[in-house]
Amino acid sequence: MVPRCMSTQHPDNVTTPFFARNSVLAGEDEIQEAYYAFSHLGIEEQMWDCEGKEVDNFVVEKLLTRYERFFRNTRLGREVRLTLRVPNPEVERTEAKILLETLESIPRNFDIARAFYGEDVVPIFEVILPMTSSAQALNRIYYYYRNFVSGKAEKRFFNGDIKIKEWIGDFKPEEISVIPLIEDRHSMLRSHEILEAYLKDKRIEQQRVFLARSDPAMNYGSLSAVLLNKIALQRIWRLAEKLSVELPPIIGVGSAPFRGNFKPTNVYNCLWEYPSVQTYTVQSAFKYDYPEEVVREAVEEIRSKRRRQPRFVSEEKCLDIIERTSGEYTKLLRLLSPLINLIAKHVPARRRRKLHIGLFGYAREVGEVSLPRAIPFCCALYSIGLPPELLGLKALSSKDLEFLPDIYVNFEEDLRDALRYFNPEVEKLLPKEVRKRLPLELVREQAEHDEAHAEITSRIISSVKHGTLENIEKDIVEAAWVRRFLG
Repeated sequence: MVPRCMSTQHPDNVTTPFFARNSVLAGEDEIQEAYYAFSHLGIEEQMWDCEGKEVDNFVVEKLLTRYERFFRNTRLGREVRLTLRVPNPEVERTEAKILLETLESIPRNFDIARAFYGEDVVPIFEVILPMTSSAQALNRIYYYYRNFVSGKAEKRFFNGDIKIKEWIGDFKPEEISVIPLIEDRHSMLRSHEILEAYLKDKRIEQQRVFLARSDPAMNYGSLSAVLLNKIALQRIWRLAEKLSVELPPIIGVGSAPFRGNFKPTNVYNCLWEYPSVQTYTVQSAFKYDYPEEVVREAVEEIRSKRRRQPRFVSEEKCLDIIERTSGEYTKLLRLLSPLINLIAKHVPARRRRKLHIGLFGYAREVGEVSLPRAIPFCCALYSIGLPPELLGLKALSSKDLEFLPDIYVNFEEDLRDALRYFNPEVEKLLPKEVRKRLPLELVREQAEHDEAHAEITSRIISSVKHGTLENIEKDIVEAAWVRRFLG
């Protein structure tokens, strides 16, 4: 059974987990985090980042030896999964060779699990490739592993000598599955084509595909990100029917409304919004900014519901809305980038790593704008009372607003959740053109505002306006406590 929940290492939490040594998780804390997700929260899968940090190739050994009793009864690779997220050599050139080191570690981890269980158990059999834009990128990893990692077993050292496997043993698994993580607009709209091209020469009955939600929101606006996912999901569903291959999607949702509004108190809405998704990412704010019992019940709710067919949408109408709102969003972002970057410097870190570079680093969609990663980006805007969901919505017509709830069923509720954190005082910080392009009529329709959050963000606004930023991090964290997510 493909997992319904995937624990990730996204650093969007305010609360420090009880098992962590300090507020910045790293190394050994993340080993314990994986065990905690499996054993206490009931999550079936842990995504393990192998990019942007010192890689721990002994994670399987550490899990099995430290938590022997648990893993004797719950087999790693069967009842629970560890799935590696590897660097993309086409984009992350400085980390390219980490990919090779990670692939080489998979057979050794198999040997450890076989020794532990006394039988062949494959603890790691999938890797996630971020920023996938072609089938070729997937094939390079698939065939590199098959030909140069497990495939070396049959090679001889030199003519007339023994095979490598006779010297150091066999290399299992013989093949791995490569999961594309698709993050940019062009590739998301081509996700079905990428999958079909990758599968055409393989006998594969099941292939997972990972659709991003945070980076598309940051690059094109939250509304565009939802609609892009809707189109991609229905195209993937139709491809699965055409090929008679299972294509269970993963969606990368976070707790902030801008990044998916996926939190323990809102899982039903997300299941209703994306019924064809098989696996939902359970990020750090979801795990640590709510009571453990609430998190466990939410995970059980997700696991109890079966995947269904997607909500089919009019692609023509969706693409029109994406084009207009993303264009408007991009214009505003160019004007807001200095303010965002100023505040983002004061957003506290929650993981010890440099995150992989996003599309803004390559100036693909927004000219020369340079911005932080999605979590500090969101945190910066929420912290001054400017929910980023608002940006770009001025391009919507009254007909669009009538049409949207038919295709994005939680549009109004997600917007209400975001607008609770709007603070009208933010207009003091905004360029005139941005003020003119805010859909304040939507804000006025929102009856409920969070007064505690408004009081804190007013202090932050005052600090930014007067250039007194010495204590701004404390206020940023305090506002995040109210929201129950950092960004």
